[in-house]
Amino acid sequence: MNVARRPDELEPARRAVAIGTFDGVHLGHRRVIEAARAAHLRSAVVTFDPHPRAFFGNRVELLSTLERRLELLEEAGVEDVLVLSFDESLATLRAEEFGESILRAAGAEVIAAGETFRFGQGRAGDLDLLERMGFDVRRVPLVENISSSHVRSLLAAGDVRHAAQLLGRPPEVEGTVVLGDQRGGTLGFPTANLAVAADLLVPEYGIYAGSALGHRAAVSIGTNPHYGGTERRVEAFLLDFEDDLYGRRVVVELWERLRDEAVFGSEAELVEAIDADVARTRAAVRPG
Repeated sequence: MNVARRPDELEPARRAVAIGTFDGVHLGHRRVIEAARAAHLRSAVVTFDPHPRAFFGNRVELLSTLERRLELLEEAGVEDVLVLSFDESLATLRAEEFGESILRAAGAEVIAAGETFRFGQGRAGDLDLLERMGFDVRRVPLVENISSSHVRSLLAAGDVRHAAQLLGRPPEVEGTVVLGDQRGGTLGFPTANLAVAADLLVPEYGIYAGSALGHRAAVSIGTNPHYGGTERRVEAFLLDFEDDLYGRRVVVELWERLRDEAVFGSEAELVEAIDADVARTRAAVRPG
């Protein structure tokens, strides 16, 4: 898959373009992408970074980093992605100028988007305008109850199985492995401590079953209350895995929420609880 930051970085081609932010690349987003691919031109996505709402000062907890979004778009069969920097110049671009200087310049002939998609300065542009400009517009109806905001609300409640139904795959948390407190190793459960980007959504605190790097993983999200912690930590114990992960980017799938965090009467009770978490992780079924 080719990734460009400006239309002139794309090779000339007749393109069918799916357009949107596509945070999380959930099942609704995939319908838009499929509508573009069905046009039998070169498939492309036009997307934005940062999230437009974040540019306008709103707090947005993202479901995926840009890097992960691009990986998911490639998995969906997209051939080209144009990542537009959502800055002042783009925010003030008139809708007609966006159509000509971005979409037409990228070779777009077919445009696929959600039926409520708006663009351009003041969100003045819509799909009717693109049709008047001569584009072949494929309107994709919104999928009932499937939206990035709904996925966010489910994850905020720890409902990873329901979120997986909307995403079409397990929800994820991503970060770079950094040095942690190293208590897990002394307990017999060495964990990868993830530094997660500040704008990335982290699900409700608790213990989860999931996977990372092809291994099942018992995942702790929270503050380690047994040890009086106050800072949020995301720690994954990869089963049957021994390699050094420091400095490595890791994407962790979350399959099932096992329990709340807890304070135990002794370290022996903590180890017993982790043993039970590991056993349930071995038995967990991947959703999605």
